[in-house]
Amino acid sequence: MRTRDIDSHSDMARITGALRDGHDDVASASKAARAVKARSLRDNARAGGLRFEVYLPPNIAEWLLDRIERGVFADPSEAVFAIMDEHRDLERHADLRDQLLSRSVEAAIADPPPSLGNFEVEEHLRELFHKPRPTPAVWRQSP
Repeated sequence: MRTRDIDSHSDMARITGALRDGHDDVASASKAARAVKARSLRDNARAGGLRFEVYLPPNIAEWLLDRIERGVFADPSEAVFAIMDEHRDLERHADLRDQLLSRSVEAAIADPPPSLGNFEVEEHLRELFHKPRPTPAVWRQSP
C-alpha cells in the first residue's frame, strides 16, 4: 500500500486489516498510519499551526540548552521553529545539502572515533540495556 493511497479513516481500517492478515509489513503500515494522521491534522494546522512534543537525546539537549544560555534562542520552541525554517529553505538547494553532507562525511573520516572490538561493544550495549535511564528534563513554558 502506498502512502498517497490513504485518504480517510476507512483507510486506517484497511491498514489494520492488512497487518492482521499479514499482507503488509509493520514498517509500511506504520508509515501509512503516520500519513493518515498528518492528513487529518492538515486543515487545523494550516489555520492554527502545530504543537508537538519532542525528545532530544542528551548530546542534542545539551547543545540546545547551551544555545539558550548564550541567548541564541529564547526557548526550545523558538529553536525548533528557526531550525525547521532553515531546513525548509535548504530543501530548494539540493546542491548545498549535498555539499554539507559531503563535508560532514569528510570530517568524520578525518577524525574517526576510537575503534572498539566486538567484546567491548557488546559489553557497553549490555550495560546500557540493563542500566536504568535517567528521567529526561522537561522545559515548561512560563504562563
